[in-house]
Order: sequence, then structure tokens, then C-alpha cells
Amino acid sequence: MEQETKNEEPRTLKTDLVHKQEPSKMQSQRKNIRVVAKPRANQNGGNEQRPRPAVLGLDGVVSRRAVFEQLAESQSEERPSTKRQLSAESVAKCVSVSKRRDAVAHADTHAPRALAHSGPATTPGKPLARRRFRQQLYKSADVFQRVDTYAINAGKELREQCMFSAPTIAQCVTRGARSELEKLRAIWAWLCHSIEYDLDGYLGLSPKLCSSDEVIKEGRGVCSGYSSICLEMCREVGIKCQEVSGFSKGIGYQLSGRRARESDHMWNVVWLEGQWWLLDACWGAGRVDMLNKTFIKCYDDFFFLTEPSEFIDTHFPDQSEWQLLDTPLSWEEFEKRAITSSAFYSLGLKLKQHHQVTTDDNGEANVCMSFTRQMSVTYELRPHHAPADTHTTQCEQSDAGPQRGASDQGGSPGSSARLSLTSLGMNMQLTPPEAGSYDLRLFARPLSASDARHSWVCTVEVVCPVAAEREEVPANPFLSWGVCVDARELGVERCGAGSDVTEVGEAGEWALTVQTSRPLMMLCELEHTALEPALAKRCLATQIAAAQLVCHVVCPLRGFYRLSVFVRDYDSSDGKFQNCGNFLLHCRNACPGPESLFPPNLTPWCGPGIRTQQAGLTQFSHTGPVVSLPQGRCNISFHKASPDLQVHAGLSAELHQETTELCVEEALPLSRHLFLTQMDGKVTVSVSAPRRGVYRLSLYGRTPPRQDYAPLCEFVLRSAFPDPGPPFPGVYSAWDRGCVLLEPRGGALPGGRQVAFRVRVPWARSVRVIGEKHAELKMNKSRVWEGHAHTGHGALAHVQLAAAAADTDNMAILLTWDVRNLPNEL
Repeated sequence: MEQETKNEEPRTLKTDLVHKQEPSKMQSQRKNIRVVAKPRANQNGGNEQRPRPAVLGLDGVVSRRAVFEQLAESQSEERPSTKRQLSAESVAKCVSVSKRRDAVAHADTHAPRALAHSGPATTPGKPLARRRFRQQLYKSADVFQRVDTYAINAGKELREQCMFSAPTIAQCVTRGARSELEKLRAIWAWLCHSIEYDLDGYLGLSPKLCSSDEVIKEGRGVCSGYSSICLEMCREVGIKCQEVSGFSKGIGYQLSGRRARESDHMWNVVWLEGQWWLLDACWGAGRVDMLNKTFIKCYDDFFFLTEPSEFIDTHFPDQSEWQLLDTPLSWEEFEKRAITSSAFYSLGLKLKQHHQVTTDDNGEANVCMSFTRQMSVTYELRPHHAPADTHTTQCEQSDAGPQRGASDQGGSPGSSARLSLTSLGMNMQLTPPEAGSYDLRLFARPLSASDARHSWVCTVEVVCPVAAEREEVPANPFLSWGVCVDARELGVERCGAGSDVTEVGEAGEWALTVQTSRPLMMLCELEHTALEPALAKRCLATQIAAAQLVCHVVCPLRGFYRLSVFVRDYDSSDGKFQNCGNFLLHCRNACPGPESLFPPNLTPWCGPGIRTQQAGLTQFSHTGPVVSLPQGRCNISFHKASPDLQVHAGLSAELHQETTELCVEEALPLSRHLFLTQMDGKVTVSVSAPRRGVYRLSLYGRTPPRQDYAPLCEFVLRSAFPDPGPPFPGVYSAWDRGCVLLEPRGGALPGGRQVAFRVRVPWARSVRVIGEKHAELKMNKSRVWEGHAHTGHGALAHVQLAAAAADTDNMAILLTWDVRNLPNEL
């Protein structure tokens, strides 16, 4: 059946074969002669020999011994290359495995040596110039779009016509190629898209395919199948190609420190533009999922003409010359290199340590990686598994979405990993929970590709001889600690904290200051492993200004806290808040107790900020949102730009705060402990705390004809004074702009006494105090109404202040005082 297929002439294929008119018998003979017996003739009429790695003497002349060794090796290669073995495990599974080349044994008995040139010599006795880079050969894979598309489509048509001959396919898919590079690219594209890795054959679950026709027909094969077909097709179109055997950090790779006698992988080298190039179509076709025992087609262009300095991270040839490096690496140096993926290089990443890191005496290990552009990085820390599931590399690593850290992704419980990112790199501090070995898998994507998935880029083994005792650290769902890499794009210029642990002050309080390039809104989140979410909200107070954001934090418990900050543009009311930073706080001395927490349900508008600025309020006496009342009293003043702006204030506190029996029995509303004085250009808010605790002072404003008051800002007031503060007089609506109370400021007057009154009422024609007897006040030269009034002899409960305007005889009540026998008078 196979012979009939070879003799059959394609009818529907658009690319006619060059030799389709010749008899099939002569075709077969020519093919056999070409592949087995004679070397292929070149364009100059001579026999074309594939350049081999030459052993040069000091004088640049090839030794006779080297010539004979190369001749013996080339004769050995004429055997069917598809019968080469995949790994030591494959020896017992494949019947048709040929013997290893004599050169392999020769390489095993000789230590790697430094080459005098950047790779195998181009011509015996002629030095090789400096290597060219792949980017000099072609700028990007986009230049092969025409070649790739044609090769893939032509391969599908050939399969429909049951054409499984490698030489025939090579002639077909390279038709129209304008250079050896395009021919090689067409062969590469066809191989990667037409052949799948034969995982069942590798595992011994099915017979392993050995001949190229069988591999092409079934569409599956192991690494030797890829490399042998690549060799056969390249020779068919006149490209110098060789197979290279060696070791790879692929399926089943173990860090052993010792090289096995039998290599486990095969790939190719090709001769283009005066030098050898590396390629691995097996790894370019996809990857293996060992958990599900399946092959996943995932085309990877990285392994087409890979740079030798990058290829050596995962491929170690039997012959050191095929490393194509100026100074070949030893096996020990190869194993020290971290297990990387193609994405590691395509993203421009670079690790600053070897494959294995060991924790220090404190149980910590550092892993650093540098970037060439801004990256988003995630991680996964897992215990080092048994050999069957240990290292997963290019053939079996899978991409992943953003990781949630070890604890959320099935990683080591209690493990601590502090990841910090900058525009130039990544730094991670690891503290394994217990002694042992762990696999740290790193995932990355460009920061600008927010919709893309994070790709696995490398795996680092972390060895922890002795675990350190430490406090539990709260989980960080955003992984990165410190300011986020894209914070500047979000409008964040500078931040008062970084990726290191921040120690909270002795009082258990700390403030984060963020400088912004434009007005932003801010939300904050605080987490402690033993802190309830509802209580955590009472530990935060935020202040939003035009060019600065401040978050005040109270730590009621000892230990570590995570503070996450989210921002959006101030004018974007329907915009989404984005994480701009995550900070790790450590509190050694917690705050005294729950009474030191902030009031519940605080708004983001604490302290002077954007809203007060928009309302025209300036020159605040207190610029921060938290105000201390050491004597239980305070005056908060500010200026207003518009005299028409009416300001209102409100005072509130929690109901469960401590009170004395006297306060319980004779408690006044909190509004009596707040007094507002409004002048044309200045407002003063006076507060007298009735007891020790935390209060919320809210400011509102309106400009007529507007009827509703709009919130402007809030202040957090803390009173540590043990004695209760006296109330202020009760205020009526007639107490308007320009009215000033000079005395008495206290709202409770002792009974049976003569009390002095001094008040400024600019619009009044007359002012009097209404008690048991009315007392008229007189205006002095300073336009202050003053006089004395008696508080009665026990029967009087209230004393009132009233005034009459110039155009009316009616008296309007302005203020009212309670008459009591209090020991103190304010």
C-alpha cells in the first residue's frame, strides 16, 4: 500500500513535484541511492559533505586523527536515524533501537573543553568569525507568515492524498521558498503542526514508531522521530543538517549531580549563512501534561534557530562542540541553571541565582529576577514531589492565571513569600513553613497585556535545612508587596512605604502618605489573621486631597497586617478601583483597646481635602483628620471664600462608650457639646467631649437657594481626659452669621448666682437675658452686648438670650442655658 502511495501522482495539489514525470521505479532507486549510498551533488558539481565539528591544532590545521573520526562518524550516521532511542527508559520499550554512535562514547570519556571559536569550524583549517544572532537573520517570525501558511496547508493536502514520504513532502512544502532559510522554515512549520509527540509510545503503552513513513502516517512520534524526519527533509532540499543526541530538562528530569550514561533526547543542527544553528521541532510542537498523560499542541517558535546561550539551559549535547558556545559548560554547570521556558527569554527575563537556593540561618531565601520591561509576576510554592511528579519543564509545564499564593493554590500551608516588583525586576523573600525541599514556580506576563494569562517562565528549587519560627503573615491575594509596578500609570507618584516590613509605632498607629500626579479617590483594606472584617474597617481613616492621599491605621492586635490600597480617578465616578500597593505592617505594641478605634462607617472624606477645597474652605487649624483632645476640648477653625456659604456641624459617638452614673441620669444630647461660630470669612467649631472616647465631627455646607446641606468632611476626635466636659448653650436658628458668644461659654449655669453675659449680635437693636427677671444688655464701644443676670433661687430651670432686630419689636430666642448646681463653670 505504501509503494502504491509513492507511485501515485497528486492531482489536486497545486504545487507540482519537480520529478513527478519520472517513472516511479527510477524515483525509488534515486531516493535509495541518495539517502543510503552516495552523497548528494551540489550546485557546483561536486559531492556535498556536511561540515562536522573539527578538532583544530594550534596552527589551525585539522589533524589526521580528526579526519578519520569524522569519517567514521558520518558513516555511522547513514543508519536509519529514526531508530535512535529517546531515553534510558526507552531501551526496554523499543525493539528497533540502534546502537549509540561511537562519538557519544568518545564524548563521555573526555571532559568538555573550551573551543577556540564560537562553534564547529566552517571549513577544516579555517577559523570561524563571530557568531551571528538570530535577530540578525530575521527580525521576527512575522516574516515567515507566507511560508508557514503555505507549508501547513500543503501538508494538510498531502495527508488527504495519503502522501507520507518525507522527501516528497519536503519538495512540496518548500516549493516557492526563496532561500535556504525559508526552506528550513517551511520544514519546521510542517513538522510542528503535523506531528504530535507520541506519549503512549514513550510510556510503553503502545508500540513506538520508528520509520519516518510510519511517524508521518500516524502523525505522532518521539523526539528521534522529529529529528530524523527533519534530517531527511533538509537533505532532500539541499540544507546541511545533523542530528544531535544529548540530555534535556524535559520529562522525568531530576537534579542528580551525575550524568546518566544514556542520553534521553535528540534535536537538530542546521547550516545556514555560514554557521550552525540549533532547533528542536519536538519541543516546538507542544508540551506534555504528565498529570493527565496527554500531549497538548502548543506551537512554540522559540526553538527555531534558538540562541546557543539560551538553548543550553535545557539541552546538553553529548558532544560539547554542539553547544556552539565559546566556552562549553560542564554537566555541573548545566544542572545549576534554573529550569526555564521559552517565555522566560521571549519576555526578556533573567534570574540572578542558580536553579537551587538554600535558606539562611533565619530560614529565609531570596529569589531575584530582572526585567527588560514592566512585568506582572505571580508564583506558586509547593513541596518537592516524588520523582514521577517532580520537575516539570518545557514538555510538561502549563501556563496559569494569576496565582493566589501557596495557601490558596494548594501550596505549603503557612509558607511566607514576600514578592515585590519594580519596573526593573522582582525580589522575593521566602520563609518555608518547615524544613524540606520546595519548588518555586514563577509565572509572568507583560504588564500591558492585562487580558493575557500568566505563563510559566521558570522553576527554582528552594532547600530549607532548618525552618525558622515566625509570626503568621496574612495572605496577599495581589501577591506583590510594596507599590505596584503600574502605580505611576494609575496616578501614584511616590509612596511613604515600600516592600519591606513597616514597624508600627508604640501607640499602635501609623499613617501611609501617597503623593499623586492627579486627583484620585482611594479605598483601603486592612487584614490581620485574628481581626474580624467589621472591626478592621474601624482601624482605617482616609484623607483625600488633590495631590495627596493619606491612610491612618490603628492596630488593635500584635502581629502582621496587610494594608492594600486601591485608587481610581477622582472624576470617574463609575470607574473601577485598581490595586496600587500592598504593604506589610508589623505591630509590637497594640493600641490600648477598642475605644481607640475610629468611629464606624467613616466616609473617605476625613480631614480637609478635595471637597472642602471645592467648597472654598481654606486655612484649617487642623490639617489632619485625627484630632487629639488632651483636655477634652478643641476649637477647629477655617476660612471660607464665600460669605453666603452656610456651614453646619454634627457630633456623634458610639452608644457603648463608658459613661458615669451622672452622665447616664442627666445626659444631654451630643449636639449640646458642639458650638458653631460663623463670621463672614471664618468659621470656628468648638467641641467639649462629654466623656473619654472617640467622636466623629461632621461638617456640611450649603449656599442659598440650595436647601440641602452637602457633606464636606469629617474629623475623628479623641478625648483621653477622664473628667466630663461641660455642654454648650442650646442654639436656636436665629443665632446666625456674625453672632459671637464671649461668655458664659458653658451651657449649664449654677443656680442663685449673678452671671456676666457678653455677646456680639451685629443685627440686633436690643438684647436681653430672660430669667426670673429680664436683664437688658448694653452695647459697649466694641459693639459687644454686655451685662449681668441672676439665675434664680432654685425654681428656674433655663435662662435664655433673646434679641430684637431694628425693624421689629419681636424678640427672637438665640441661646438657652440650663440652670444647675454644677461644681465647675466654663
